[in-house]
Amino acid sequence: MLERAQDLQPDKGSVCEALGRAYYATGRLPAARAQFSRALELDPSNDYAHFGLALCLARTGERRRALGHLRLALVMRPGARAYQRALGPLERAASADGGSAAGDHGTASE
Repeated sequence: MLERAQDLQPDKGSVCEALGRAYYATGRLPAARAQFSRALELDPSNDYAHFGLALCLARTGERRRALGHLRLALVMRPGARAYQRALGPLERAASADGGSAAGDHGTASE
């Protein structure tokens, strides 16, 4: 259903975000990452797309980049409990990585 909505409105950020959420929930991380990235292309101020992309990046080992997106999401929506809950574990994991991984410069851009 959401994929059909995207076929009809490919430049609708809310549809990309919803697809990203659905793909993430079903473990389709590359597809989720692509949808959250597209949502951010359409609307860089979409805090949930930053959060969703952070979750995808963290799950695939790109913790420093994930941290950048998560911090942006928190700046945009400081009271979001899900974002706050994700921050501590992600900071610890990124710190345990010993800084940036190869090819990963801790930037929030995709």
